[in-house]
Amino acid sequence: MRELEREAPEAAGAEADTTPLPRLVVVGRGRVGESIASAAERAGLEAAQAGRDDLEPACASAEASLLCVPDAAIADACEALARFVPRLRLVGHVSGAAGLDVLGPAADRGAALFSMHPLQTVPDGTSDLTGAPCAVAGSDGAALAFATALAARLGMRPFEVPEERRAAYHAAASMASNFLVALEESAASLLDEAGIEDARELLAPLVLRTAANWSERGGGALTGPIARGDEATTGRHLEALRQSAPELIPLYEALAERTRALAERS
Repeated sequence: MRELEREAPEAAGAEADTTPLPRLVVVGRGRVGESIASAAERAGLEAAQAGRDDLEPACASAEASLLCVPDAAIADACEALARFVPRLRLVGHVSGAAGLDVLGPAADRGAALFSMHPLQTVPDGTSDLTGAPCAVAGSDGAALAFATALAARLGMRPFEVPEERRAAYHAAASMASNFLVALEESAASLLDEAGIEDARELLAPLVLRTAANWSERGGGALTGPIARGDEATTGRHLEALRQSAPELIPLYEALAERTRALAERS
């Protein structure tokens, strides 16, 4: 089966950039914080990791901080961190949806702001971010350059997202990842209702092959009854759902409508 996760074409085999970066403190001990701290250690960066209770010693010699906390906690975490500015001259976060304005308390004290969002699913604190695209932004050229360099040193592929488009960018990421999990769990539950065991094991090859086809062909990877114009089969699908999983009918109908539009364009 084709590989779904590919090395960055220019990064593979390229000589690593060893330009010194400001000493970093990763704030947060959740999945993203642990994964980024591990990546920093592997990259040989000067970096420490801290939680709310040990911010002061971790920030004692740091020049940059990266908030790896839930979106709802960024403002409070930044407020706690702001007292270390201007010793901390760069303050950033890893949110995909939030803009730089949420880091206002640090900006008010003179810090430059940045963000870097790994475009990758991070199910646990040991997740490998190597080769993952990474959305970066900065409040000025130097902050953007730092975010770009840091993402690259951590093994990711930085790209810019305009501040005014961050919510749309993150919606796309959620659809591609979170909604995919919800969709596949819905399909698995339908097999369970049909009395078929090992639903995930049976569906996984289909899901992975479809994802590989889409990565290579885009909308041209579409197959199935709607692509063939076989409305009789989709009618049978709906009748089966009415009998065994009526809660999935709105989802099926919405996706069928979107699939028809895609099939017409293709």
